[in-house]
Amino acid sequence: MNLEFFIAKRLSIGKAYKNSVSAPIIKIAIAAITISIVMMLIAIATGVGLKVKIREKVAAFNGHIQISNYDNNSSEVSVSPVALEQDFYPEFKGIEGISHVQAVASKGGIVRADDTVEGIIAKGVGKDYNWNVFKEYLVEGKLPDFSGERIDDVMISRLLANKLKLKIGDSFSAVFLRENDPSKIPNQLKSKIVGIYDSGFEEFDATYVFVDIRHIQRMNRWEDNQIGNFEIFLNDFDQIEEKTNEIYGHTLSTLDTKNIKNKYGHIFQWIDLFDFNIAIIIGIMIIVGGINMITALLVLILERTPMIGVLKALGSNNWSVRKIFLYNAAYLIGIGLLLGNAIGLGLIWIQNTYRIFKFPNPKEYYIEYIPVHIDVFTVVLLNIGVMVLCLLMLLIPSYIITRITPVKAIKFD
Repeated sequence: MNLEFFIAKRLSIGKAYKNSVSAPIIKIAIAAITISIVMMLIAIATGVGLKVKIREKVAAFNGHIQISNYDNNSSEVSVSPVALEQDFYPEFKGIEGISHVQAVASKGGIVRADDTVEGIIAKGVGKDYNWNVFKEYLVEGKLPDFSGERIDDVMISRLLANKLKLKIGDSFSAVFLRENDPSKIPNQLKSKIVGIYDSGFEEFDATYVFVDIRHIQRMNRWEDNQIGNFEIFLNDFDQIEEKTNEIYGHTLSTLDTKNIKNKYGHIFQWIDLFDFNIAIIIGIMIIVGGINMITALLVLILERTPMIGVLKALGSNNWSVRKIFLYNAAYLIGIGLLLGNAIGLGLIWIQNTYRIFKFPNPKEYYIEYIPVHIDVFTVVLLNIGVMVLCLLMLLIPSYIITRITPVKAIKFD
């Protein structure tokens, strides 16, 4: 067995060690590591969780990547149709990492109620639409089913429903201008509400109404094989830039490819700041835990000065003695990490399961509760990082052992 590890182990589990003068300081150091790891886990889980939820909501309304015709249209309304028959539809087999491709079309309109008028964007979707991304946001009624004959069922947001004073089962009429010739009589669409959703994303909830894509095709006088654009969903959001370039290279020269990071740059620039905040919190917590461990290590060294003198008198070199105390410190850090992980991951599980903690102003964060998300790799990497950095911080104070001489350290009664 390693001699230094053996001595450090005996020191750590000895009764005299637990009843020593340094015991309270050691407990404080362990508590500091515990609190630090709890704070770091919560910071990572909440920061990443909020990023993931916001990305999911933006993608639910737009997909990760959109393919459309090249034009000068910067609005959400579909102007020039795209042919439905494409090599990448209904499955994009030429590129890996794509989970779903769907055809959509959008048209701007106006809904007039008894005492209010609201502008809307009717998003036409068909039988290929991925409703799974909206199941979480459905608050009343059911999701529309456009797989059969053309129907008048629609799904609107709770925000719009409240403004228009509508509920499940109510019908309303919307007016849509003809983009190619606004002077002609507008199109009218009478719809029946079968579902109400609430994504918490007011920018989208205030306008989007989901309708049968065949209504959009009829009003735009398009053929059955013409749609507004394609929406593509990816398996891994972190590859969005890479996949955007790949998709652009695999489509016709007449088609343009855009992703939601470019389309909603202001949102993604904001959530990218979460990484900086997380890094600041981790840095501060590591410094706090490291300083407390330095204090505990110095106290341990001073308390064990006679032992250090004896070991040196028996032939141990400075590095060998320093390793004893570094092993001891690693043991204390390990206890703090174990307790911190148990508490931190426990709190994260409780929040993820019961959603106890809410945002005071949900509109600012596009979600009511504080979302959490963390993976095993992040937890393991964080623990290894904390252990290594704390031990590196202890290398300098452990140098004090080299200044202790056997003559002065060994006391005789």
